Amino acid sequence: MNNGGHMHGMAMAPPPSAAMNNGTGGGMMMKNHRHMMMHMTFFWGKNTEILFSNWPGYDNLGMYVMALFVVFFMAVLVEFLSHSNYIKENADHVSAGLIQTTLYGLRVGLAYVVMLAVMSFNGGVFLVAIFGHMLGFLVFGSRVFKKSSNEGKTMDLPPMSCSC
Repeated sequence: MNNGGHMHGMAMAPPPSAAMNNGTGGGMMMKNHRHMMMHMTFFWGKNTEILFSNWPGYDNLGMYVMALFVVFFMAVLVEFLSHSNYIKENADHVSAGLIQTTLYGLRVGLAYVVMLAVMSFNGGVFLVAIFGHMLGFLVFGSRVFKKSSNEGKTMDLPPMSCSC
């Protein structure tokens, strides 16, 4: 309800710095606390937050590289779980169903964690997630390393699907 440039019923709170310190010295003061903006477009750089608050940290190249390895490994693991064949043909249906359900839950959970890492909008994280999925598919899903004896065997889990 915009009436002449005014929003009725929509009062805005004062900025956090004014609310914490009202000029009388009785407010809360925040010392040595870095605020990182959440990016809404892709950017390049090591100063980012991936999955957890303050991880990999500010101005820490080693932790950023480790975070990239973690995202890469999780993407490879998603592809490994997507193309696994560990349930034997003559296995008990109940135990096979429980194993299949556990693998499915693990795969979907890891895929969501990789997706959340990509949502940091860091270009490096985006690229290592793609390369991790590509390498995982090359090793576990493509015909490059497949033996011809598994032609009739289906995968333990259904293929990943996009619900868009």
